[in-house]
Amino acid sequence: MSHDIEILGDGCAALSLAARANEIKHNITLIKPNNAPKARDHVWGFWSDAALQDAVKIARGTWNKWAIITNEDCAVLESKNKPYNAFKRSDWTAHCKTLAEQSGVKIISEADWQKSSEALLFDTRPPIVPDGCVLQHFHGLEIKTSEPKFNPDIAILMDFRVDQSKGMHFIYLLPYSETEALVESTIFSTNLVDTQYYLDNINSHLSQYYRVEDYTITHEENGVIPLGKLERHDQSIPGLGANGGATRPASGYAFLFIQRQIDAAIKRCKAGKEITFKTPHKKIDLWMDSVLLTVLKNWPEHGPNMFVNMGKALTGDQFVKFLSGDAGWWIRVKVIFAMPKLPFIKAVTKRVLPSRKATNPVVA
Repeated sequence: MSHDIEILGDGCAALSLAARANEIKHNITLIKPNNAPKARDHVWGFWSDAALQDAVKIARGTWNKWAIITNEDCAVLESKNKPYNAFKRSDWTAHCKTLAEQSGVKIISEADWQKSSEALLFDTRPPIVPDGCVLQHFHGLEIKTSEPKFNPDIAILMDFRVDQSKGMHFIYLLPYSETEALVESTIFSTNLVDTQYYLDNINSHLSQYYRVEDYTITHEENGVIPLGKLERHDQSIPGLGANGGATRPASGYAFLFIQRQIDAAIKRCKAGKEITFKTPHKKIDLWMDSVLLTVLKNWPEHGPNMFVNMGKALTGDQFVKFLSGDAGWWIRVKVIFAMPKLPFIKAVTKRVLPSRKATNPVVA
């Protein structure tokens, strides 16, 4: 069955689908929303996966080892089959636009769009962020030093040796070479901080742990990723990407899940079914993420030990499977037993007891 497809938005999800337009018998048009903010370039990290072969080919950096560090402990994980990769958003969007253009995909402004009653319409605009939502916010610098300072063999996913007074806070450091790295100050909290706070923590961390005092900035980036359960931008329009539930609630990780969401939709289309986009997450993973976010929101001081303990409890491949939504029960049980018990019991109580009271009222 062939239909025209119209997609509100021209970001990662919309372009990722447009790049695969040649696989389905649909004419695709992307609509750039009115008053949309200018797209900001930033680095996307991801683990290798069958759905990301094109992404791996254009990655700027690849690491088979990664680390989680606290003041007292360190977990170093390794995977030969599932390395960690990174590229800039602009590299992926340029790749997708090239393929989309070759397949005749149109990109128009919303002002020039005349909605078709027969076309299938999907919405990739940002979802609605509820009040009190936990936010993953960051500011990063790509830097170059005059002398070798970094170990290019290990990506630092989380280094918690920074101020923890504003929420769960860590340095994310991707060493592209001995003299080049992305250094990012990342915080999980309900409130944002000013730019100087991130920069002060980056500079003090580089000075204390890498003996870096002077450097050249080659790229600067920042962003805010809302975490948890988010409502669609417009309830009357089916969503795709983050607006279709693709973002992993507790990590903000979306790139892999967007590709899986699109891949599953294309398979349904090839099987003769109408193209639809479903959440790529399992219910148990969404529930576990909700408990984790409850802990991070109410007791963020447990974050550093929580993540380093999880890193030490799992192998590299198991770690990737868990974050990629591929974990079985054995891996989930290992993660649960690695968590601090009291805050998680409190978090489960916070989430479970109110719903029980609501569904089982006492009748006088």
